[in-house]
Amino acid sequence: MEEFTSFVVAHGYLLLAGWVCLDQLGIPIPAIPVLIAGGAVASTGELDLVAALIAASAGSLLSDLIWFEAGRRRGTIVLRVLCKVSLEPDSCVRNTQEIFARYGTRSLLFAKFIPGYQTMAPPLAGMSGMSLIRFLAFDLPGAVLWSGSFMAVGFLFSDQLDSAYRVVSEFGSLTLLILVGGLVAYVAWRFYHRRRYIRHLRMQRIEPDALMALLAEDPDVALFDLRSAMEIEMEPRRIQGAQVLSFDELDDRHEEIPRDREIVLYCT
Repeated sequence: MEEFTSFVVAHGYLLLAGWVCLDQLGIPIPAIPVLIAGGAVASTGELDLVAALIAASAGSLLSDLIWFEAGRRRGTIVLRVLCKVSLEPDSCVRNTQEIFARYGTRSLLFAKFIPGYQTMAPPLAGMSGMSLIRFLAFDLPGAVLWSGSFMAVGFLFSDQLDSAYRVVSEFGSLTLLILVGGLVAYVAWRFYHRRRYIRHLRMQRIEPDALMALLAEDPDVALFDLRSAMEIEMEPRRIQGAQVLSFDELDDRHEEIPRDREIVLYCT
């Protein structure tokens, strides 16, 4: 722990700002340990707590402004690129859009506490047409709240964290092996379930040409557009005759789905 905190002291506020900025841009270098370490160092007086919080919040805000502008200019492309590197790319766009549609601008206040959504929220805000002033009015408090929460943990529990670090260090490579093994097992489990889900979908998919032929042969086929309101706003075109029925409405409106004829669902 002493080596890590010494590293934080040596590089100070610039380290906090830069590390947080890179983390929020989506680069896999977790900022939470650095924030906690920054709070722990501040408890000794080697860093000023307020200045450290300002530096961390500034780094977060800078990355969010970059994503906000990217979303405003390249919207859907940015979201799909981000979702391709997630563990659940098939539902990533839909899930993040549902959160933003439900909570709107307020979601920026807690977005950073939700894994995955922390990077998605700023481009979604840009896509929605939100003004820069309104974005800053909600994103800045969210950045301060997120940074301050973890720095407070380090500041208040610095002694306990140091003791925990010494206990973990005694087990050395065994602790690292357990942590890495758990992470690999989790990723493998999610990957397995995703592949199984995709195989299940492929067994029931229908290609566009086959769908057109089916509609020509049987005009009573029931078509349902499962896209969210935000997705339809971004791409309003849909198959003629399709009824809009988003995923979050399935439980309440499932009775509208006929049971006596062919059903085709689509979401892209």
